[in-house]
Amino acid sequence: MYTRMLCAAVQGVEGRLIEVEVDISPGLPQVNIVGLPDPAVRESVERVRAALKNCGYQFPLQRITVNLAPADLRKEGTAFDVAVAAGILVGSGQLKPEAYDGALLIGELALSGEVRAVPGVLPMVEQARRHGIGKVLLPAANAAEASLIGGLKVVGLHHLSRLDGREGEAGASGIEVCSTAGSYIAADAPAWSVGLPSLDYADVLGQQTAKRAVLTAAAGRHNLLLSGPPGTGKTMLVKRLPGIMPPLTEQEALEVTKIYSVAGKLNGSGPVLLRERPFRTPHHTISTGGLIGGGTVPRPGEVTLAHQGILFLDELPEFTRQALEVMRQPLEDRHVTISRARAVLRFPAHFMLAASLNPCPCGYYGHETDERRCSCTPHRISAYMAKLSGPLLDRIDVQVDVPRPRMDKSLQPGMSSADMSRLVQAAVERQQYRMKVTGVPWNSDLQGKALYAACHLRKEAAVLLDNVYTTLGLSMRAHERILKLARTIADLAEQEDILAEHIAEAVQYRCLDRKLLPLL
Repeated sequence: MYTRMLCAAVQGVEGRLIEVEVDISPGLPQVNIVGLPDPAVRESVERVRAALKNCGYQFPLQRITVNLAPADLRKEGTAFDVAVAAGILVGSGQLKPEAYDGALLIGELALSGEVRAVPGVLPMVEQARRHGIGKVLLPAANAAEASLIGGLKVVGLHHLSRLDGREGEAGASGIEVCSTAGSYIAADAPAWSVGLPSLDYADVLGQQTAKRAVLTAAAGRHNLLLSGPPGTGKTMLVKRLPGIMPPLTEQEALEVTKIYSVAGKLNGSGPVLLRERPFRTPHHTISTGGLIGGGTVPRPGEVTLAHQGILFLDELPEFTRQALEVMRQPLEDRHVTISRARAVLRFPAHFMLAASLNPCPCGYYGHETDERRCSCTPHRISAYMAKLSGPLLDRIDVQVDVPRPRMDKSLQPGMSSADMSRLVQAAVERQQYRMKVTGVPWNSDLQGKALYAACHLRKEAAVLLDNVYTTLGLSMRAHERILKLARTIADLAEQEDILAEHIAEAVQYRCLDRKLLPLL
């Protein structure tokens, strides 16, 4: 007898519907799984066999062929167990097929019949909704995550013995039913942070110039680089960035939650829609694959986990040059493309890069005092900074020196995170209003016609920008990034046109690459 069930897989960070076809025919007892299954899928035969026996069902002693379609797509993971078990039970007449017509079945089976959670449920369920599927049966531990997608019924299974579709109290039947029929995303889903606890910029004494640079970077989501000797507050400044960034929009929250679902990083306790921007801080020993993503079965890297958030690289020159250079493409294109023999996968990587560095290995080059002197030779400094290529620095809009503060009256807290957050929000609202013309929500993403439509230069500002471009020998990319940064500074000042003072401030934030490039 032939039967067909619907399951799903994950490609990159998107769901893909999979048809699980089961054919039971007379012959020697054996089970064949075809359709490019990986070892975890092939091993599902033994998990399904033991689970059916321990749940009181009969495993047919006949020839069973399981086909996973489309057959040219490689299938990985354990999410197919429940669909295979249901197909065998329906094909052998132990379950009625009506309960599973047009339903999506997802889940891994324990030998006892318990239904275990699987990663990547959110993009799978989202894909089911797009194809008009009205019911999803999946592990109870994933039910809250799946309920974030509206317009379908989500049934959480605790045990395979309840696969017959009887619904009732969770404690009585082992089935937990979660119906969603409203908005695309559950409006009452609480926030869950993947970043840091709330920290306040009022804790940072002095460093008013650096705080102004951080404020500007956050307002337009510009890449940020802080340089200075040890202990001047570079890490403190960056770690407080999430506290002044605007919260994720609903569409951005869904994108980020899908990525963390695929990566298996959701806690699964209640609705888990992420509302705060991710803040990722990989160690400098990270590999290229860990940073950019990859592997035999490509998985999201840190640049994708930081999507719509912040990627903080502390002590930037300590990272390998190869790891830093692979970031040049996602910093420009906002996505990562990973090619393998059987597939080409695209991962989103629209993040804000924040980095810090010491000016030399000992940390005191250009910041000597009577007590502290730089002990590095020019060759050591050159080798240390050689990991930072000119093209990489060219993609960082805000480059600021963070010197050692003096112990005087200037050592004051300055603005708090709440004050800075209000300024950032006002600038973001101006960008969103302008998006009706440009189609771009952030100043850092402006390019081409949208850039010049958004940037109205006063005459003196245009003359200053031309002089800077000629005198400093900037690249066209640096020229455009100065223009984008000046647009953000004007937004913070609530100015429609870009003035000469805005261009001047934006140029000051490009001083670090001119200081370091001679050492490369």
